[in-house]
Amino acid sequence: MSKIHVSTSVNGEPVEFLCDASASMLDALRGPLGLTGTKEGCGTGDCGACSITVDGRLVCSCLMLAVEAEGHEIATIEGMAQGETLHPLQRKFLEMAALQCGICTPGVLISARALLEKNPDPTEEEVRFGLAGNLCRCTGYDKIVRAVLETAAEMRETVR
Repeated sequence: MSKIHVSTSVNGEPVEFLCDASASMLDALRGPLGLTGTKEGCGTGDCGACSITVDGRLVCSCLMLAVEAEGHEIATIEGMAQGETLHPLQRKFLEMAALQCGICTPGVLISARALLEKNPDPTEEEVRFGLAGNLCRCTGYDKIVRAVLETAAEMRETVR
């Protein structure tokens, strides 16, 4: 079977890759693009470990065909920090120990960023709902929720 050429943008950079018609975006990210921060947890879209954004919309990359990336803007965990400067969510997750093994963390961070971009002042309930598609097998969600809420508050303060 011949490979399909895909031109897209990943984390603000134009990229091109070849893939099989049936390859998932997760496979393309971790394979030809060499971006291994996005994790595979379940392969069925149930756990959120593979979360990315496509044109700002949250997507499970294990459910998206790589060929569907053609012409779109893909954002992954690798693009969250600005050089050596961590995104406020990343910094707060570290400060508050809102992570453990790291399998779910990239997807949770991408989901939390997508939530805060749409709603910079979420309630605890909205954060829990916004992260409901992200499963963590290691820990409870309280530290994660608190980290998102504190990040939201800090980000609002820096805007003022």
